[in-house]
Amino acid sequence: MRLSQYFLPILRDDPKEAEIVSHRLMLRAGMIHQASAGIYSWLPFGHRVLRKIEQIIREEQDRAGAIELLMPTIQPAGIWRESGRYDDYGKEMLRITDRHDREMLYGPTNEELITEIFRDSVKSYRDLPRNLYHIQWKFRDEIRPRFGVMRAREFLMKDAYSFDLSAEEARKSYNRMFVAYLRTFERMGLKSIPMAADTGPIGGDLSHEFIVLADTGESRVYCDRDLIERSAPGEDVDYASDLTPVIDQWTSKYAATEDIHDAKRFEAEVPSPSRVSARGIEVGHIFFFGTKYTEPMNCRVQGPDGALVTIQCGSYGIGVSRLPAAIIEASHDDDGIIWPEPVAPYLVAIVNLKAGDTETDAACESLYSQLGNAGVDVLYDDTDERAGAKFAAMDLLGLPWQIIVGPRGIKQGEVEVKRRATGERQSMTPEAALTRILDLN
Repeated sequence: MRLSQYFLPILRDDPKEAEIVSHRLMLRAGMIHQASAGIYSWLPFGHRVLRKIEQIIREEQDRAGAIELLMPTIQPAGIWRESGRYDDYGKEMLRITDRHDREMLYGPTNEELITEIFRDSVKSYRDLPRNLYHIQWKFRDEIRPRFGVMRAREFLMKDAYSFDLSAEEARKSYNRMFVAYLRTFERMGLKSIPMAADTGPIGGDLSHEFIVLADTGESRVYCDRDLIERSAPGEDVDYASDLTPVIDQWTSKYAATEDIHDAKRFEAEVPSPSRVSARGIEVGHIFFFGTKYTEPMNCRVQGPDGALVTIQCGSYGIGVSRLPAAIIEASHDDDGIIWPEPVAPYLVAIVNLKAGDTETDAACESLYSQLGNAGVDVLYDDTDERAGAKFAAMDLLGLPWQIIVGPRGIKQGEVEVKRRATGERQSMTPEAALTRILDLN
């Protein structure tokens, strides 16, 4: 993409309304635009990040055996009355009456709707287990939306729902999602820690939040430092195998959100040097809630003996639209964003230091064409801005690599390659720079 033809409204100054780093940098980098309190448009640069994040989520959900569908944002109130949650959910739910006086709502979550779909579609134990997911917008009327997309009223979520014949089998589905979440966040360059958590309005007796440590986190969390050093299972993980040993590695050490933190247990189980008390950002939350929805909604299948069996369920959420903010909170410096390569909107920026110079333009065009033809995502700054402004803008945008091309270097047969994460710069031939970037892709 040529910057001269792109829609990228960069702000030079810090917005007054931004309270945390991610909100400030997302506004300055032209990623989002506020439409109303807690409601944002995703501009092209930010939208590319969302799509990269969605792709990683899809790959890991599919790998774990989940199947994608798409449910609507507007739901009928009747199914929420069946489950008993319509009156209990509170003012966070946006209730709507259509022109025929039918009560509707803008879905804050989808347990009822997916249960209705499954109830109407599956009748036999032979069709179990199943895990269905979608990536869809949600709305919760937060009383005090703040921190940009971190605590927004409208947000994009991946929510999955597992259906099993027994509680034992349902725990296996839970374990598969547990492992898939560890892999998903690590692929995005995040260190997530699964923590025992309160089940809240979703319900159930088993729940873990996946937390990224950050000074601006919404709640305090407590954990054993060993968990921070641990790596997620590799790509070769066998989801058909018994994943209990993997789960035990992550749950045998103390980790809890403040809602259920036990100070005495924390001190008894974790040696003083290993105790971590910090603030954290929730990026995912998984629940096993058994028959909480299937029982009142009469979701049953015929079991092997012919008797009707009430389905056991779990739900599994990832805050897709809060992940860009979480990544920025975890990966930035004083100059701007530092995108991990897997989620970067573009892998590399080509910076033309003298647009209009014949040799410089030719070198940039050649690099731009060859990288693009090789499938590399490239942002080419072909504008006539001064060099200092270009450098500042590129550091703000935080693309992993920059190829800096100027007339002086081109006369010597060289360009400069900068790695954003470290600031390291190397001079090399354009051909070597091309090879360096292509080897990353």
